[in-house]
Amino acid sequence: MTATDNPPPETDEQPFVSHLIELRDRLLRIVLVVVVIFLALAPFANWLFSRLAGPLTAHMPAGTSMVAIDVASPFFTPFKLAMVVAVFIAMPFILYQLWAFVAPGLYRHERKRVMPLLVSSTLLFYIGAAFAYFVVFPLVFGFLTKTAPEGVAVMTDISRYLDFVLTMFFAFGVAFEVPVAVVLLLWTGVVSAESLKNKRPYIIVAAFVIGMVLTPPDIISQTLLAVPMWLLYEVGVFLGTRFAPRKAEEEDANDSGHGEYEPLSDAEMEREFDRAEAEEHGDRPGG
Repeated sequence: MTATDNPPPETDEQPFVSHLIELRDRLLRIVLVVVVIFLALAPFANWLFSRLAGPLTAHMPAGTSMVAIDVASPFFTPFKLAMVVAVFIAMPFILYQLWAFVAPGLYRHERKRVMPLLVSSTLLFYIGAAFAYFVVFPLVFGFLTKTAPEGVAVMTDISRYLDFVLTMFFAFGVAFEVPVAVVLLLWTGVVSAESLKNKRPYIIVAAFVIGMVLTPPDIISQTLLAVPMWLLYEVGVFLGTRFAPRKAEEEDANDSGHGEYEPLSDAEMEREFDRAEAEEHGDRPGG
């Protein structure tokens, strides 16, 4: 039996399997880090929930408190919060693992783009959540507790309160990602800066519509979400046009030996035609 009787396995299967193994390893690292942080936060779960409920309890009428409607909610709700906080704290590590997985398949100028965007998107999400906690929550809860009809005691369920504030954190965190989304649209050439500037009135209306959908039905929270989204949109347009990484692309093109395409002159085209005709006549029989 010769060596050709048993051909080697296809070479493109091994990289695919190795990618799956690497993805599995990185996902396991993410899960391990989140679990370790959660175990460290678990003893402080009740304290974390007390701090999270601070913006509401500070505006509740005297003699009232939060309630637990479900039997198991006093136990599970603080631990749910501890798990969310663990993921929140581990987010830089999670994004780094995702970045390390996709980075080998990117060009050099793409890697130079992605890393700043990852760092800025993480910081903007944290800033959006902090803005919701320190600015939006006191104003919203102060407004909502004062609008309760006379004779109605404000006693919010702890599990519903947690779901509400997590939704708000997510809404403001994603809203603060607007500059990153705008920069990506400009850098990839999907839209132009002039097009985004011309669509400014529609963007302002869309920001208030999004604020109306994602926030409680009060003008304060809607405005506090819509106005930052509009301002961050303007920041994204400015950064996308001013710091577009054209130099990095030109450096990569020069390094790879490929510059911009230049059409042939008339004299060069005539020489190419003459050379092609000469080769054609030379290939004919008897030529």
